[in-house]
Amino acid sequence: MQDDHVKNKLIELYEQAVAHDGYSGFKVSVKILKRNQKEVIIDAGPQYRFVIGEVSKHQGAAP
Repeated sequence: MQDDHVKNKLIELYEQAVAHDGYSGFKVSVKILKRNQKEVIIDAGPQYRFVIGEVSKHQGAAP
């Protein structure tokens, strides 16, 4: 699945937040894009951006 990278990053950041001795947190935002895609932004200090969903054949996707 395309969103496995997003799930793995969320799990990794959650584990880091729980293991941290002080305050920690992260925020997840989802934005709807064109062509049945979504942009997932995870803000945990640095921002991690992922685009998930269907890829149009016009963008050079393999048949």
